[in-house]
Amino acid sequence: MRGGLLLALLLITTPLAQRAQAADLIGDLLMAATAAPVDVPPDASLDAPPVEGRRRPGQPAELPPAEPQQQNKGAVSAPPPDAFPADQVPIPDRWRLIEAVGVHARWFDPYNQNTLKGDRPIAGTQDWFFTLIGLSDTVIEPRSFPLPVGSQTTTRPGSNDNFGRARSFEGSQTILVGLALTKGSTAFKPPEIEARLTLAFNDNYAQVSEKRILSVSPSNPPRRNDAFVGVQEAFIDYHIRNVSERYDFDSVRVGIQAFSSDFRGFLFQDNQLGVRLFGDRDNNRWQYNLAAFQRIEKDTNSGLNDLGQPLRKDYVFVANLYRQDLPVPGITSQLSVVYNRNREAGEIHFDDNGFPVRPALIGNDRTRDYDIVYLGYNADGHIGRLNLTASAYSATGEDRNSIFTSKPAHVQAWFAAFEPSYDLDWIRIRGSALYASGDSKPYDNRETGFDAIVENPQFAGADTSYWIRQSIPFIGGGQAISLNGRNGVLADLRSSKDEGQSNFNNPGTVLLGAGADFDLTPRLRLSANINRLWFDNTAVLQVLRNEGSISRDLGWDYSVSAIWRPKMTQNLVFRGSVAIFDPGSGFTDLFSNSSGDRRYYSVLLDAILNF
Repeated sequence: MRGGLLLALLLITTPLAQRAQAADLIGDLLMAATAAPVDVPPDASLDAPPVEGRRRPGQPAELPPAEPQQQNKGAVSAPPPDAFPADQVPIPDRWRLIEAVGVHARWFDPYNQNTLKGDRPIAGTQDWFFTLIGLSDTVIEPRSFPLPVGSQTTTRPGSNDNFGRARSFEGSQTILVGLALTKGSTAFKPPEIEARLTLAFNDNYAQVSEKRILSVSPSNPPRRNDAFVGVQEAFIDYHIRNVSERYDFDSVRVGIQAFSSDFRGFLFQDNQLGVRLFGDRDNNRWQYNLAAFQRIEKDTNSGLNDLGQPLRKDYVFVANLYRQDLPVPGITSQLSVVYNRNREAGEIHFDDNGFPVRPALIGNDRTRDYDIVYLGYNADGHIGRLNLTASAYSATGEDRNSIFTSKPAHVQAWFAAFEPSYDLDWIRIRGSALYASGDSKPYDNRETGFDAIVENPQFAGADTSYWIRQSIPFIGGGQAISLNGRNGVLADLRSSKDEGQSNFNNPGTVLLGAGADFDLTPRLRLSANINRLWFDNTAVLQVLRNEGSISRDLGWDYSVSAIWRPKMTQNLVFRGSVAIFDPGSGFTDLFSNSSGDRRYYSVLLDAILNF
């Protein structure tokens, strides 16, 4: 119908002279439209080959398949396209990806990717890593403390019969070289195997004002230079198993290894020979340690492990359990049981300078054994913006030979420490409190003075504090005995913290302190501390010094320190501190000086370069 209307319209619009021809044409078209359809083969024209170089509209070009060219040897096979929501390029490992974006390794650069620092696997491997540790620690330390005068020798005529000039100096250079070989993808799971060896090279110099301080021989000068090489780490760590999909694990470590029985080093912190089974559970919320150590003898002047001497008959067994977010979120609690089994009765041991250290020449001067069990609770963490560290120990057991009675004595002593701090933007304010019980009745069958195994407390200013940093000789109450140990907070009357035995006949220690840290810049921190110190009980001191009255007041300890990290990392750390000790009446009852020193000082300059 629509076609007839169009033809009629065409006929009407055609001029009169041409209408006859138009009518004939229209007739032919109408006859063709009404004729029967003609059968056309389906492949008559549609499937005819296209003209070379042309394609049908709407049809994509068909290209011959090409073999992929491998440009990255060792690359994994490409995953199917539906494996990723977006286009991905497979690579053999993440370390070559870092190189592709321009991060290249340089052996002398510890700040960036470095194969020597374990940032990349050893060539030809995927999960074996080598780590080189290099550290230089330089210490310069002028100080003063009461010095004894030998009964037959003195270097200065101004000294009296007991106390000499107080000034002394110490310098020490330590170089640590450590090698570690580790297997495993340690970015997200524990290593499968780790082997580590760390050697320490120490050269130290000391100078004092009196003879027989640095050497038992009065013919030796009052200065000493000594060097030593110690093995500080030599262990193998084996990953036994994973116990969850999030890599909760069990591992065992055998050999000379660093270990701390609590968060702040109050009881036992040292590098000793032992075996340790450790691991975690419940996404690291539970952690545990089971360890046994036999103590290595120490070099006297450097404090490093001396494998050239027989192992000590002093054994330490440790079992502790950690729980995160207990009792409140942010606090980690630790329960600890430590057993110290000492079997050094019958042994006589002199240090490298000729002074006797076992037995300690105090009381009856006899050798002894002891068995002590420490039960402890420690906490570390924060409650909101309040940071908190707390520690409490009970020491119980038997001393087979009390230094006052020469009979067995029951040991029951106590220790507690508490250090809260609060952050105010770039300022941290701290408080410190510590109590270690003293022995009030030296001649009974009980010893109530608390002593640690090997302490190294990070507390109340740590080694910037005068009392914690310096070891003060106990003059007149024993030979080669110190009132306190170097880098220790306890007044325990030991011959040596490193080579001596624990002593539970001691006056105990009480400390109250306050301090603040000021992070002036990311590179510079200033700190200040004030500590007030007392003896818990002076009965032991009165017996040893044959004095009827000795005050409990030890004195005031003031210190300021600065830490500068020019690279804002631990690779370069420069530290300086000054501490002043203002003696109390109890200290002046025990000590005096020929020059009448009213105060004592400790200056510490320390430079650490870490590769």
